[in-house]
Amino acid sequence: MSLLRSGPAFAGMLAAAGVAFIALGVATGSVGWEPLWPGQDATIAAILWEIRLPRSLGAWLAGALLGLAGAVAQGVFRNPLADPYLLGTASGASLGVALLLATLGVSALAAGWVGQLGLTGAAFVGAALAVLATLVLSHGVQHTLRLLLAGVVVGMVLGAMSSLIMFRAPESLRAMQAFMLGTTSFLGWPGAHLLAVVLMLCLTLALAFGRALDALTLGEVTAQSLGVPLARVRSALIGVVALATGAAVAQVGLVAFVGLVAPHLVRSAARPTHGWLMALSALMGGALLLAADVTGRWLLAPQELPVGILTAVLGGGYLLFLMHRKPL
Repeated sequence: MSLLRSGPAFAGMLAAAGVAFIALGVATGSVGWEPLWPGQDATIAAILWEIRLPRSLGAWLAGALLGLAGAVAQGVFRNPLADPYLLGTASGASLGVALLLATLGVSALAAGWVGQLGLTGAAFVGAALAVLATLVLSHGVQHTLRLLLAGVVVGMVLGAMSSLIMFRAPESLRAMQAFMLGTTSFLGWPGAHLLAVVLMLCLTLALAFGRALDALTLGEVTAQSLGVPLARVRSALIGVVALATGAAVAQVGLVAFVGLVAPHLVRSAARPTHGWLMALSALMGGALLLAADVTGRWLLAPQELPVGILTAVLGGGYLLFLMHRKPL
């Protein structure tokens, strides 16, 4: 399938799916449907435009960041099983939230935007520090295998520290549960705006190194012979992965498999170069997370199923099917 034929057409299809899911997200709630044009009813208007619309847009943006980060990680590490959490970002974000809850208590963070800003900031700082620790342990980005091993070690250690904090402060366990399972219910306009800015920045940087990733698929020696500055490319792209993953996790918690599955779904429909792959993976990730969010609101209504549970079940099932059908 030619890139010139498949890339724009597939992008248009994914964009249309994203718009459709956003419309469904605005119209669908845990207690039923409301008209999209509420007229003079101020309550319905507030529900639609101040709660559901930013939540749906934010969910799409978070999924797009995870899909983009997954495509970049798989390109940098030249491994189709690489995902955005390889550098310890998930464990670092969990540790940041656990520390904040254990230090200030759940009640101090329960009030409106103060709690949301505090948890979001703690998750992002924790994710950033985890990536920094991974880079320090691996002595930079020169050796891919060492970087992967350092990420695994950092993730295990920080995960154990989070478990220890929750064991010592069990009152924070319930509040931590929403973050661990993944949720979009705390997204508002500030979070959606932040995710939009981060997505534009990360996508711009990633696309600038698309040709370098294409060269890297031929091997490090070949890429260097073609004039690709590997250290600079890896540093920039790992920064993209860290920023995109940290921002998404800080807003929606730990959502599994979106960053891993989105590039695979794109490759199953087209064989694009990395520039198109990253853009299409962002569109696919946004559609996946938003579809899971809408389904989670509808499936057990009036209760909401955490979006991370749905993505884990569906993503894991898809990968099992992929492994059964053909080797990765």
